Amino acid sequence: MAFHDVRFPDNISRGARGGPRRRVQIVTLHSGFEERNASWSASRREYDVAFGIRNTDQLQEVTAFWEAVGGQLMGFRFKDWGDYKSCPQSRVVSARDQALGVGDGVQTSFQLRKGYTSGAGTYWRPITRPVQARVHVALDGLETFSGWSVDPSNGVVTFDTPPATGVAVTAGFEFDVPARFDTDQLQSVLDIERTGSIDTIPIIELKE
Repeated sequence: MAFHDVRFPDNISRGARGGPRRRVQIVTLHSGFEERNASWSASRREYDVAFGIRNTDQLQEVTAFWEAVGGQLMGFRFKDWGDYKSCPQSRVVSARDQALGVGDGVQTSFQLRKGYTSGAGTYWRPITRPVQARVHVALDGLETFSGWSVDPSNGVVTFDTPPATGVAVTAGFEFDVPARFDTDQLQSVLDIERTGSIDTIPIIELKE
């Protein structure tokens, strides 16, 4: 599907509301016990950017962006200000932040990913829209500045030479969320002072 490889305006996304959603089916039995089943194997981010619009100029900026991508037709980059780094928000990105895999002397490509861990459980989120200039890669903890490339359209790191057997491949990065508008219409309101407002502008993560 068509993808508009441009980031939604940062000055508006910074005031948005939203985050990850998971879908779980819960059935309460006659005994009072529950059965729970995950409908989705992965989470999906949802946002409302209407909360980031503070004046009519920004409303017009969003309208122009919405028109340019054809409403729900095209995907685009969206910066989630609460989760856009491979490390905690207060830290600086390091090439040792996230484990991508271990070399076997044959494999040359490794998917960028971010782990969310609590206790013994970890959810690995594939990162498909990295910020190209903000990707750092290390082999066995030593950052390497050449001999590899990253595809900004899918987040795959490719080495010119396969990492040797047993070599830990890690990376640090900033990233965007691939997203699209989740509405067919923008309904804005003009009050007496003609300061434009809009109730909701939903954006949803693209699962590619």
